[in-house]
Amino acid sequence: MSGFDQYAEIWVVDSEYYAPAGERQVPACIVARELRTGSVVRRVYGEFASAPPFGVDGRALYVSFYASAEMGTHLALGWPLPRNIVDLFAEFRVATNGRETPAGSGLLGALAYHGLDSISAAQKDPGREIAMRGPPWGEEQRAQLLAYCTSDVDATARLFDRMAPAIDLPRALFRGRYMAAAARMEWNGTPIDTATLATLREQWEHIQTDLIAEIDKDYGCFEGTTFKRALFEQFLARNGIAWPRLKSGQLDLEDDTFKEIARSNPIIAPLREIRSSLSQMRLARLSVGSDARNRAMLSAFGASSGRNTPSNTKFIFGPSVWMRGLIKPEPNTALAYIDWSAQEFGIAAALSGDERMMAAYRSGDPYLEFARQAGAVPVDATKQSHKSTRDMFKTVVLGVGYGMEAETLAGRLGISTIESRALLQKHRETYPQFCRWSQNSVDTAMSGTPLNTVFGWRYTVGPHLRRAEANPRTVRNFPMQANGAEMLRIACCLATERGVRVCAPVHDAILIEAPADQIEAEVVRMGGYMAAASRIVLAGFELRTDAEIIRYPDRYSDARGQVMWDRVMKLLRARAPVAYG
Repeated sequence: MSGFDQYAEIWVVDSEYYAPAGERQVPACIVARELRTGSVVRRVYGEFASAPPFGVDGRALYVSFYASAEMGTHLALGWPLPRNIVDLFAEFRVATNGRETPAGSGLLGALAYHGLDSISAAQKDPGREIAMRGPPWGEEQRAQLLAYCTSDVDATARLFDRMAPAIDLPRALFRGRYMAAAARMEWNGTPIDTATLATLREQWEHIQTDLIAEIDKDYGCFEGTTFKRALFEQFLARNGIAWPRLKSGQLDLEDDTFKEIARSNPIIAPLREIRSSLSQMRLARLSVGSDARNRAMLSAFGASSGRNTPSNTKFIFGPSVWMRGLIKPEPNTALAYIDWSAQEFGIAAALSGDERMMAAYRSGDPYLEFARQAGAVPVDATKQSHKSTRDMFKTVVLGVGYGMEAETLAGRLGISTIESRALLQKHRETYPQFCRWSQNSVDTAMSGTPLNTVFGWRYTVGPHLRRAEANPRTVRNFPMQANGAEMLRIACCLATERGVRVCAPVHDAILIEAPADQIEAEVVRMGGYMAAASRIVLAGFELRTDAEIIRYPDRYSDARGQVMWDRVMKLLRARAPVAYG
């Protein structure tokens, strides 16, 4: 453990807590063991002091498994967050990303993967259940909580001993640092218009029936509240719309397919929204606390790219985009949604070193500039004068990032396969350096050599995936997605550590909150951190950011879901004119 010798103390820590949906957690207990001396500290509900009973300064290393849970305990108790964190969940994920982990990526799975004994899931469940019942906890329950928590500390200590020699310490500390940022963001949460949410939940059964009646008259794809594949196929035939199919020959009805086609064929957008909005559970399970804040575990490092994977039903940015209209700042405050402009294009340009691609990004509109570079529009073309061509070239760029083939692109754009092949050839001719770099990434990964981000998040196509099971599209897009995730983590760390109130990270964007008279200054600060993050990841190449400010009493609005939101609100007013006037 040579890299760990610099620390005077190494504490392995685990905590348990009570946290109903949407609420901040209430600590139940915390147990910590110092590895060199073997000393153990245990604190349970009712015994917590004003400061942690173990080291958290620069001389100490804090080790846990899924550290944002422990960081939430620190926040709840008013304790400072540790300076140096190694999260064994993140380190296990990066070590096994792309490989088989038969027992999963939790603590039990990590122990099993390394051949270490642990208590069984059946033994763990009672301890969890005691914590989840909430306070007050009796003397016997508190003893059980401490025993359960101690067993996890013991298991985590054994796991650390096994994993430590292979841990890339500087990069591990960065991942642990992000877990602290995630805890701060989960603690803050996102303000929600709970009055409208309550009325929506109450009226949703009626509203969804009204929505189907209003929207489906143009499609004829539903029987009652059930979307019918055969009826949809008839609609596509009537309208001459090409649609991707699965290997079985059936229509591909995945939401991502609807999303992609809706970009180039707006007629599909309302149908996509109604399909993804029909489940009442998406409203019922949205996690909103008693303080009118949406909180959900961000599930850091959950995706193979290292991106967050919060619940699509609990997290406000998970369900259909129209539901984001429920986001509303509190009185005297404002929100700002700040996103990187064309992030994936910029990352691809910088990492591949393609000069023409970087020039396209610097132009301010990379999709229109691509069309110019390819000779498809005149030099003086604008987004307004050549919108359809720009949109077509944007679809090509986004498709190439995922290795989209000519047949699929033709379906997306509603053009012939010959035309789509010509567009893909234009891309190869315009950005040859990027294309060589992208193909090299695929070839490297398929040979079994790991792909790595600049901060060490890696993906290995394991032996079990190197044949037909491996998805070249996932591999091809990994450098953009994974380095984008690193960029987001850096920006969130910089912002949360310096006092920006971050409500939520959203793929390539960040939602922040501030007093109304300070929001412009905070937007500048956050934009600066995001620009710095892009320079750090891309060796000096800077990505632009765009910001949208939402002041009370306005609400957040996503253009992709505005039509659906307006429809739903119109129906809601008709159904509940008193509650929603």
